[in-house]
Amino acid sequence: MTAPSTTARLEPGFASAFAALCLGAVAMGISPIFVRFASSAMGGAPADVGPFASAFWRVSLCLPLLYAWMRIEEKRAPADAPKVRFSKASIFGGIVFAGDLFFWHLAILKTTVANATFFATMAPLFVVLIVWLVLRQQVSRGTFMGLALCLLGGAALIGQSLQADPARIEGDLYGVATAFFFGLYFLAASRARKTAGAARVTFEAGLITSAILLVIALLFDTRVIPQTAQGIAALLAMSYVSHAGGQGLLAIALGRLPAVFSSLVIFLEAIAAAVFGWAILGEELTLIQSLGGALILFGIWTARPKFPKADALDE
Repeated sequence: MTAPSTTARLEPGFASAFAALCLGAVAMGISPIFVRFASSAMGGAPADVGPFASAFWRVSLCLPLLYAWMRIEEKRAPADAPKVRFSKASIFGGIVFAGDLFFWHLAILKTTVANATFFATMAPLFVVLIVWLVLRQQVSRGTFMGLALCLLGGAALIGQSLQADPARIEGDLYGVATAFFFGLYFLAASRARKTAGAARVTFEAGLITSAILLVIALLFDTRVIPQTAQGIAALLAMSYVSHAGGQGLLAIALGRLPAVFSSLVIFLEAIAAAVFGWAILGEELTLIQSLGGALILFGIWTARPKFPKADALDE
């Protein structure tokens, strides 16, 4: 499997693909808010659904919408457009995304949310290392600089809440595993987009992910079916906004943008999560966190794909 070059020329449609990627990051960034409402107790009652069940519903509830999108997309596509069904990359993407959500929820259970979030933001690091060391793809100096800036910015966003506790090492390692599996998903989705449209890749990967998560939820959760209107509304919002919207827009972007650069843009998810936490939950947003967000934006700009000036004029 080969990854697209990290110094790809700017092609027509770059701006729209980048906008889709940014919107997808914001959609995924609000998912912790929905998880909070889906699993929060009201009046001392038990959590509405277990953590693995919420992951299952996140992926499965929007499958009918993703299927309809796939049929519409392929009906409008040119006759010679690639439509490979359940490619190896799509299947692999579904499996590793299930791993991503599984370890993410384990991390939340075993360590603090801040620690889990911080280690999960290391996904771009794994994307860069896999592309560079395993796939033997050249990675530009700007990409490494952008990655370093984004990691520093992510640490600043979350670092004040990090807790160093030997008892939480297991959960911290689950957070690292989350990042590793999300990095694999990036590369798998990028590969799958070479032989299928964004809708098919998102639907097929989601179908596999939901099947795996259903088994996990039935094995490990005591509450799988939501019991309250708040829980149902939160799960629907998480599924349609964070999964269908977030993952769907990500798949659209990966059809044009390099996987390495796209993974760095997903750092915007951390910024969105901090802003939503401040606006909706009233969580404090400090100056250091604001500077961290600025570092992430600068890191993304530093790692942007380079292109000749002539191409820029054409745009």
